Amino acid sequence: MAGAGLVEIKRRIKSVTSTQKITNAMCVVATSKLRKVRTKLEVNQKYFDAFTEIANDIVRGVEGRSIYVHGNKSDKKLYITLSSDSGLCGGFNANVVNQTAELVSKDKENSVLMSVGQKGRMYFNRLKYETAAEYVDIPDIPTLKEAEAITYKALDMYRNSEVGEVYVVYTKFFTTVKQSVNIQKILPLENKSGESTARFVKFEPPIDQIIDDMVVMQLKQQILNYMLHSKASEQGSRMAAMDGATKNANDLIEDLNLKYNRERQGAITQEITEIIGGAEVQK
Repeated sequence: MAGAGLVEIKRRIKSVTSTQKITNAMCVVATSKLRKVRTKLEVNQKYFDAFTEIANDIVRGVEGRSIYVHGNKSDKKLYITLSSDSGLCGGFNANVVNQTAELVSKDKENSVLMSVGQKGRMYFNRLKYETAAEYVDIPDIPTLKEAEAITYKALDMYRNSEVGEVYVVYTKFFTTVKQSVNIQKILPLENKSGESTARFVKFEPPIDQIIDDMVVMQLKQQILNYMLHSKASEQGSRMAAMDGATKNANDLIEDLNLKYNRERQGAITQEITEIIGGAEVQK
């Protein structure tokens, strides 16, 4: 019986060790990917901040009525959710989905979803939520190509008055251990600089002629920036989750080794006792 128990413990140690190697490798890969996307995000953030200042100047300078600033009278809201295409990243996807579900549940009739990422798509299908569009297989470092597809779809829906407000639900990256779900309104445009309108800026050609092109450029930059934040948060969550799994595997292996040694010691003691007892009988 003791021998069978030892074999089972040894099998478990081997299984946990194999899992530990996988989680450790995934942690290393996530760390490498995080480093790359953080570098891209840092560069993009500077450009995004500078472009946003120009966009704010344009928004403040609009003289006539513009649907991009004053709205299109539609009551519906579009929520663009950014999730991951793969799992094993802690509560990253659940946090985004739960936040979105909470928003949609308040006014389901006037809420429209656009899902970016395989995991978000699966969650929303399970919750029986219909989506206006779905985008999957987003690269580890998103580019303008992916941002353009999402931007043009959202803009078409807004220009056709299918939706009156557009929001992006994404995970903002701060550090490898700190990320938070953000809900950012991208249409209609708002002045987020907090500056007064006292400063005079003259545009050539006039703002009303360039605002269409500016809106497209602004939305592309916003969505790309949020996608980079989301990817950095995903890799940070995955790195933390895999690091935690590796440490748990280490603890489990130590416990199993201790149990194995105790079982083995008990078996040896029992055998010695039996041999001594047999020798006594022979006397």
